[in-house]
Amino acid sequence: MIDETLALAEEHMQKAVAHLSDNFAAVRTGRANAMVLDRIKVNYYEVMTPINQMAAIKTPDAHMLLIEPWDKSSLTAIEHAIQSSDLGVTPSNDGSVIRLPFPQPTEERRRELVKQCKTYAEEARVSVRNSRRDANSAIEKLKKDSQVSEDDAKRGEADCQKLTDKYIAEIDEIFKKKEAEVMEI
Repeated sequence: MIDETLALAEEHMQKAVAHLSDNFAAVRTGRANAMVLDRIKVNYYEVMTPINQMAAIKTPDAHMLLIEPWDKSSLTAIEHAIQSSDLGVTPSNDGSVIRLPFPQPTEERRRELVKQCKTYAEEARVSVRNSRRDANSAIEKLKKDSQVSEDDAKRGEADCQKLTDKYIAEIDEIFKKKEAEVMEI
């Protein structure tokens, strides 16, 4: 029973780390990264469609994304979706492809991005700690209902703490890498 509780807690902790990675992928660092377009949807024949399902996305150099739609009539819709998003990049449409230039962010902007990343990392840590709290509550309830011994409950709580420490360390490591990437000139 304790093993099931710990497995469930670990699953929630893994989801928190995965969500953090998704959030970090959407943070613009000055380098062209096709993942920044993942959250942008285009109204394509009355269906909200992700850009990566309507076009080939290429990176000709470190500061440029090239969006080449398979259906050229969707160029304007894609351009409009990018402009109305919070991406902060102005697309240029030449009639066959859309170019997205990613200028190097200023020092001040990089610091803002690091703050944003720090917030995402803290949200992930809180989520991991909440999973630990839920698991410990479940273990305490099992002990109270006399389904597990006190020694087993203590061991379960210690194992839960080890899991928590492992995932918090993983979050910290991911954050350090992202911070270095954002602050890189």
